[in-house]
Amino acid sequence: MKYRIEIDKRAIKFISKQPKPQRERILKAIYQLPDAGDIKAMRGNEGYFRLRVGDYRIIYTVNDNVLIVRVIEVGNRGDIYK
Repeated sequence: MKYRIEIDKRAIKFISKQPKPQRERILKAIYQLPDAGDIKAMRGNEGYFRLRVGDYRIIYTVNDNVLIVRVIEVGNRGDIYK
């Protein structure tokens, strides 16, 4: 099953500001969702997951009914959870 990836504006803005190697690495990880990577369910936020890509974290949700992965936010490890 192929999931459609939707990326929110805040996430796109963060990704576009990154140097090209990091930007490509983050986007490659996003387009492998929801199956691959260092993924964990977030505690306290049911239905939200985080994907670790080096020092970056990608927060996303998965809607299995309509096969959509929605990337909510992307950021540095220390800043993303605030």
